[in-house]
Amino acid sequence: MRKRITTWASIVALAGAALISSEAFARDQIRIVGSSTVYPFATVVAEEFGRSTSFNTPIVESTGTGGGLKLFCGGVGESHPDIANASRRIKASEIAQCGENGIVQVTEVKVGYDGIAIAQSKSATAIDLSLRQVFLALARDVPTPSGQLVPNPNKTWKDVDPSLPDIAIEVIGPPPTSGTRDALNELAIEGGCKTFPMMEALKKSDKNEYKRVCRSIREDGAYVEAGENDNLIVQKLVANPRALGVFGYGFLDQNRDRLRGSVVGGVEPTFENIADGKYPISRPLFIYVKGEHIKLVPGMREFVTEFTGESAVGDFGYLSDRGLIPAPKTEREQARADAEKLKIVELASEN
Repeated sequence: MRKRITTWASIVALAGAALISSEAFARDQIRIVGSSTVYPFATVVAEEFGRSTSFNTPIVESTGTGGGLKLFCGGVGESHPDIANASRRIKASEIAQCGENGIVQVTEVKVGYDGIAIAQSKSATAIDLSLRQVFLALARDVPTPSGQLVPNPNKTWKDVDPSLPDIAIEVIGPPPTSGTRDALNELAIEGGCKTFPMMEALKKSDKNEYKRVCRSIREDGAYVEAGENDNLIVQKLVANPRALGVFGYGFLDQNRDRLRGSVVGGVEPTFENIADGKYPISRPLFIYVKGEHIKLVPGMREFVTEFTGESAVGDFGYLSDRGLIPAPKTEREQARADAEKLKIVELASEN
């Protein structure tokens, strides 16, 4: 498949020259938006940064990855955020939006890894799932034994597989603006979809239809959107032991006294299994830094240095105590080098 490299410079060339103000901002506090999964990690770094430096503690908002990148790419100026947290890579369409609004100096920093936990109350009967079972429970359309695609008819987990409990499918998770939802679609739903041979044939014959089928979640009430508040999902699971919830591993780790993670594909969601790449629903976490604001908002370089330092994201860093899975040492070193140089991100995208 043909690839192209989308660069910030090429976007600007297409969009035309943008006028960027070089005047100092009235704002003297870093503003961060984005992923609800990265939010608790960014908040801890912000608090440590405020305590250990002379800069103000950054403001961190949980808006979801998609919502945060939309705000981040909205423009240059003190009314626009300086950093976006993301639980997936920035998309080509978001690069285009940034370029159209005069944002061309964007640095991508990988801060670590996370797993997507499918969790339930500890008071519930444990349910372990394969990726195929996740697909059959949550996909909008599923194949019949004869190979026809039909709207998902499965009402209970027992309908999905006779070995599973005879209780209604009820999964509480994030909305489409969430990077966690994107990861659920691409790693779990599509991962299960690919176990059907007919889907591989569909991918070759009609890629758009394949994506529609293999990355779409049902909308008939079996999947319940809970907004960009993972703590709310935790509360709902405690109140309703028959439901399952979807959120980042960090929230499971912080609530192990009340919740258990389901085994997925034969692998338990643990720190070690995610770090080793054994757990099938895991993904990298990022922050995106707006270079146009570096000289205008005090402390941006220093904050990014804190967020990429070994004391924060290393094997024994303070974020690992909060559930962040450290990236391999070579990746951490590369992230620090990219951040120090403010390397402009380049994104390979499919034509």
